[in-house]
Amino acid sequence: MKSVALHNLGCKVNEYELEIMQQNIQKAGWKIVDFAQKADIYIINTCSVTNIADRKSRQMLHKARKQNPDAIVIAVGCYAQTDTNGAIADEAIDIVVGNNRKTQIVDIIEDYIADKSNACYVDDLSKAMPYEESVLEEQTGRTRVDVKIQDGCNQFCSYCIIPYARGRVRSRSLKSIVDEIKILALNGVKEVVLTGIHLSSYGLDFHDDGTGKTPSYNGMASEGDFTNTDLIEVLKSVSAIQGIERIRLGSFEPRAITEEFLEYISSNEKICPHFHLSLQSGCDETLKRMNRHYTANEYLDRVELIRKYYEHPAITTDIIVGFPGETDKEFEQTCKFADEVCFYETHIFKYSKRRGTVAEKLPNQLTETEKAQRSEVLAAKNEINSKRFRADLLGKEAEIITEETISVNDITYTVGYTKDYVRCAMEGEHITNELLSGKADSFLRDDILLLK
Repeated sequence: MKSVALHNLGCKVNEYELEIMQQNIQKAGWKIVDFAQKADIYIINTCSVTNIADRKSRQMLHKARKQNPDAIVIAVGCYAQTDTNGAIADEAIDIVVGNNRKTQIVDIIEDYIADKSNACYVDDLSKAMPYEESVLEEQTGRTRVDVKIQDGCNQFCSYCIIPYARGRVRSRSLKSIVDEIKILALNGVKEVVLTGIHLSSYGLDFHDDGTGKTPSYNGMASEGDFTNTDLIEVLKSVSAIQGIERIRLGSFEPRAITEEFLEYISSNEKICPHFHLSLQSGCDETLKRMNRHYTANEYLDRVELIRKYYEHPAITTDIIVGFPGETDKEFEQTCKFADEVCFYETHIFKYSKRRGTVAEKLPNQLTETEKAQRSEVLAAKNEINSKRFRADLLGKEAEIITEETISVNDITYTVGYTKDYVRCAMEGEHITNELLSGKADSFLRDDILLLK
């Protein structure tokens, strides 16, 4: 029996795809072992979002080779896709597998064992490709589960390699999505997160113009551009599945927030009022250099539209600090904008060069010290805004799905998240994956409210 060790780097989509590979390996009758153990086969699901991610991917591949010089070492995913020649030339790597071949991992390994002449399985993702359909058949022990429904991106932000690593927009069939979530529900999962590389583009490839090219929206979307018709159909079908209590949306394009979309989702009680809208900068000039296709005011309009439909929505975001050419004044504009929106959570990233992107060659690259200082300023604002959002729930009824127990001052509490993603606790040890309700009474910790 072959022993296989797997390791994941990168995003939630990568995590989901690693689970698909592991499932297929187990169905083949092979043994899964911990990555730290000696194995016959090592599979590293790589990341390539930054140069640092590339380096970490190579380090893990070399670590696998060192652990067992006789093993088959496989580079899978974004690094394999964006630097195929480099991966092929690396003596630590035996097989290179791109982003549209992960479900075929067992066949690829068996082919390599039978005939080592073919060790590269990387497609040209700049061309229109079908979605790589697969269903994760078992997902136990978790209360909130990510379900991938889309791959690829057509946006080409100037700092981002992902359209090259993941290719053009590809959407999963409705039947496949529903089949998987029905299995999750039967396994007791109550909450699912619909995720993808560019979730807002779900369904665009269902409506191409006959050329095989999916649409790419440049400029601020009009009401007709992002109707989300196909995504709404997914949400309707998933919410009808017995046992599913909550549905979350992964990272969402601000341009896709339309009146029609909000009218539907606000009427569906299963859809959580939690919106992760990537901002990246609150300064229009920086947004232009980033090729983000919207202004700060247009972004704010979409936030206000959400708040028109929801009393207390959780609005979270990503911000890149220290983008090439970002002046002190431009950074100040971002800070003021973050205060104006008052995000619940802000994920802050220091700009990192990515080889092969437009931003790599932009002038006026900032120092690491400048990036770190700006990151600290935004982090302090995030701490204040985040606590303020939680405090708004004090005195109100809240419902959580229980996830785990913690101990605070030798007292056991069961914790979980509300629909608007506030972490709450109730005293005592309760069954995992159950709905609990109570009134938010006080702060147990800065990041946890106490329910009574």
